[in-house]
Amino acid sequence: MERTKDVVVVGGGLAGLAAAAYLGRAGRSVAVIEKAHAPGGRAVTQESHGFSMNLGAHALYRGGPAQEVLGELGVRYTGAPPPGSGALALDRGALHTLPSGALSLLTTGLFGLAAKLEVGRVLGGLAAMRPAPLDAVPVSTWLRDAFRTPEVRRFVGMLVRLTTYCADADRQSAGAALAQVQLALGQGVLYLDGGWQTLVDGLRAAAAAAGVEILTGVRATRVAAEGGAVSFVELANGDRLRTGAALVAASPRAAAALAPDVPALAAYAERAVPVRAACLDVALSRLPRPRCRVVLGIDRPLYLSLHSEVARLAPAGGALFHAVQYGPELAGRDPERELEDLLERAQPGYRGALVERRFLPSLVVSNAVVAAEGGGYAGRPGVRVPGVDGLCVAGDWVGPTGMLADASLGSARDAAAALLARARWTLDRAA
Repeated sequence: MERTKDVVVVGGGLAGLAAAAYLGRAGRSVAVIEKAHAPGGRAVTQESHGFSMNLGAHALYRGGPAQEVLGELGVRYTGAPPPGSGALALDRGALHTLPSGALSLLTTGLFGLAAKLEVGRVLGGLAAMRPAPLDAVPVSTWLRDAFRTPEVRRFVGMLVRLTTYCADADRQSAGAALAQVQLALGQGVLYLDGGWQTLVDGLRAAAAAAGVEILTGVRATRVAAEGGAVSFVELANGDRLRTGAALVAASPRAAAALAPDVPALAAYAERAVPVRAACLDVALSRLPRPRCRVVLGIDRPLYLSLHSEVARLAPAGGALFHAVQYGPELAGRDPERELEDLLERAQPGYRGALVERRFLPSLVVSNAVVAAEGGGYAGRPGVRVPGVDGLCVAGDWVGPTGMLADASLGSARDAAAALLARARWTLDRAA
């Protein structure tokens, strides 16, 4: 079977749905091809026993491109920021108060006197630091050169992991990391009521309202180009969607596999190093230790947080924890064992209240580290794919700004705008 669409979007995650909604609203006929049986990708939320379990820890950054796009498309959601105090720091096997103000900084055992003085200066000065001069500098080099005491280097390294989800300090751009830390400290984040499925459902509804056809359980196998321009998208069942424009909202490797004759896509896939995390998601019927709700690793790439403390994610009396080991391929320890030990330390006897447990050993958090080698964001691909008219990409590895959902949704908007601006649209309409 062969049909015709103005645009075919391959990938029904946040980026694909958002781009399709923009294109549909502009009057284009659009089809979204999603290989899974439901759209959403890594943003889906599992509902079980009254708990809403995201795939690992998710946070929406306030004031970034993602919020802008969601607002433009009319996607509604509610949520709340995590608490600004009460967190613990795990450093060299001991738990300490994580400083959140002058008093807790003075009293914490996390730092010696010299480090306390430096941390006070650092926290007061991070917002004024300029990220751009650090774009081509690795995080590891920045930490070594910019901070005097080892305790402060570890502390700022924790902030980088916490905000970027990336533990690859030798590869990651310090400029991009600093910008992300500044966004987090300045604007904060939200944990969403009902999980990120609310965003998936909202974007799907926006796309459907714009006339977009969403095909699920269908795999695209080829984006064909004839004469240097997109001509059709072929599906695994043999069907073809004739089109003059395609947007691939998938990983660099998936994009390269769909169009193996496009050198630019092969180069993107070759350069991209995914950001990974081991995630332990745990639903409890009660809190064995109510006061210990957040633990952040200082010398180890660890994170534990009770997301249901502020967001509606659990039934009455229940608790939903997300534990993360950033960069399991780099961490050097069994991630499942380390995360279980972390949770047992924070919530002794938690297994007696266990309702559900899910371990994800190597979840792709982002499809590519924002690398110092490429000059930070300047080294990321643009939305237009060179050499093929009408072919664009979008996702968390694309575009000049933002990480995570900010990059996904920001690049989706930019890709839709790039396709709508093509001169060929006018020619096609005239024909």
